Amino acid sequence: MLIALFTTLLASLPVQGTHPFSIHDMLAMQRLGDPAVSPDGQWVLFTLRTTDVEANKGRFDVWMAKTDGSSVKQLTTHEANDTSPRWAPDGKSFYFSSTRGGGAQVWRMAIDADSDAKAEQVTKLPLDVDNFLVFPDGKRLLLTLEVYADVMGDGALAETARRDAEKEKTKVKAKVYDSLLFRHWDGWEDGKRSHVFAWEIGGGAPLDLMPGMDADAPVKPFGGAEELAISPDGGEVAFAAFMMTRDAAWSTDVNVWTVPSKGGVPPRNVTADNKATDTQPAYSPDGKTLAWLAMARPGYESDRLRIVLQDRASGAKRVLAEAWDRSAGGITWSKDAKTIWTSSDHYGNKALFALDVASGKVKTLVEKGSNDAPRELAEGRVLFLQDSLRSPAELYSVGPEGGMPRTITALNAPKIKAARMGDYEPFQFPGWNKEMVYGFAMKPADFTPGRKYPVAFLIHGGPQGSFGDHFHYRWNPQAYAGAGFAVVFIDFHGSTGYGQAFTDAIRGDWGGKPYEDLMKGLDFALGKYDWMDGTRMAALGASYGGYMINWLHGQTNRFKALVCHDGNLDERMAYFDTEELWFPEWEHGGTPWENPADYVKHNPIDHIAKWTTPTLVIHGANDFRVVDTQGMSTFTALQRKGVPSKLLWFPDENHWVLKPQNSILWHATVLEWLDRWCRSAAGETIPASSGR
Repeated sequence: MLIALFTTLLASLPVQGTHPFSIHDMLAMQRLGDPAVSPDGQWVLFTLRTTDVEANKGRFDVWMAKTDGSSVKQLTTHEANDTSPRWAPDGKSFYFSSTRGGGAQVWRMAIDADSDAKAEQVTKLPLDVDNFLVFPDGKRLLLTLEVYADVMGDGALAETARRDAEKEKTKVKAKVYDSLLFRHWDGWEDGKRSHVFAWEIGGGAPLDLMPGMDADAPVKPFGGAEELAISPDGGEVAFAAFMMTRDAAWSTDVNVWTVPSKGGVPPRNVTADNKATDTQPAYSPDGKTLAWLAMARPGYESDRLRIVLQDRASGAKRVLAEAWDRSAGGITWSKDAKTIWTSSDHYGNKALFALDVASGKVKTLVEKGSNDAPRELAEGRVLFLQDSLRSPAELYSVGPEGGMPRTITALNAPKIKAARMGDYEPFQFPGWNKEMVYGFAMKPADFTPGRKYPVAFLIHGGPQGSFGDHFHYRWNPQAYAGAGFAVVFIDFHGSTGYGQAFTDAIRGDWGGKPYEDLMKGLDFALGKYDWMDGTRMAALGASYGGYMINWLHGQTNRFKALVCHDGNLDERMAYFDTEELWFPEWEHGGTPWENPADYVKHNPIDHIAKWTTPTLVIHGANDFRVVDTQGMSTFTALQRKGVPSKLLWFPDENHWVLKPQNSILWHATVLEWLDRWCRSAAGETIPASSGR
């Protein structure tokens, strides 16, 4: 027994030469993404972001690894951003996007080049290339470029560049609008549309495959190359597009279109029968089938994404695995066209699945952690990205039947080893209506048995989102564990990964079921884990989580401190503030004048009289989703009531805090607030190693 006790105490002691995890570790981690497997399956290209704190930005380079994990090397070293690696069909060279020439253009480099100084610029267009794919014959590129909606023909790019230059010169910066959307996410409408072009390498002007279409492809603000596809014979192109019609601000009718790659005929809308979202087209390798992801309910951005298969010869469509109650995260075909790999939120993880195309049978390949971007290798193995609460994304592979993944890269291993992190485990409890709800509990980084720790209670946004086994670069629970806090986070009703009915349950009940789940889950954790101090707790949330902070503030005084980031205070006014009107119209069952009762049902502004808890309010000026006046109003109410409060306002951030130095300030301000009310106020001495 004494040996066991000694072992436990020894395990709790700080490791020599290490330090508690902090925002500085988060920024030091290199971020892997966009894997592209070589034609022979032996190599994988990928991007690696390295954060330059001094320059206040990230820098991207292209790397390459052997898919058996035996080697890894950096291919580009230029100070500019090199992204989106794409193999040439012969596997001897690759294309990539680079800003090394000023704007973003496509470059090419031989795999065996001894320096990226030997890379050659392929496109020299007057506009930035936003996305690109390589045609199967290697002679053409598929490009997306932003052009003015009213210009067409060979001179469209030059005319767009001319107009942009004129706008830059004028001293009048006023904007005039006569329709919605006049701004979106963090940008103002400028009259340009993202169009798909085909271009013969070394040839003349790119060919607009969407002439005259007042539409964006990919769809703004987050669409990318995953919304573009080229048929195996190169004769057809598919893309997802959103028409800028009068109802653009309250419609979710994204469609999949097809068009001959040589143009000549207007694009054909293959999903016109579905008024909800259709996206991410993907041709089967044999060319017989076009697949895409589809929602069923118009106006709802978080409906289940089903995989639809269309026979290209007959036009017949079918849903693959309709009974599978998960939302597909993408479509990756196997080379024999018999399997589709995808990922999906799944009980606090993002699992990797294989779907049999003929039968619709679903097989789980990797369940734990967050798994994404599956790519086929030789012998049926699948390459993918995996991250967890203890590690940022690295490359792995798994066999066709699942099992233990093999490591391909471990680029962040030294940084992970240097940072002491908190151990964590999932738990489940009966929430609203006694339905099972899931959450996670995390110990402080330097956990000592028998000691009680203050609690950081994290509430996710969305609301159709999830806080699970994932290495988050803005809301990472390890940042609080490293600062000496116990951490609790719960996937309340409305979260993803537990079936569509669970996700749908939040509609019209923003402050009901979720609030009940959060309080019951917190009580369950406090009862289960005796190292959590229920008398010293802070609740933190952003977006919907920020709304929930404002809501619970008027419902309970159990927390010593609150942090509200980009949260709504008044649901009625928030409707008129925001840009994507389909979101509040779905969540509240109509507009404020059609269904006013739902906008006041759980409205934080009506409960301000009960506010007493010290609150930190954070907002970004470029947040057009939850406008910063909502945060300012929250702070004004707190100050007028005499509640201890602070406002942190970023003039250069949107709904997220993305700039490295801003992120450092964010974390320092938040942790100081938690320390002040959950530790200093209780007489606890704050350790110098807490990562401030």
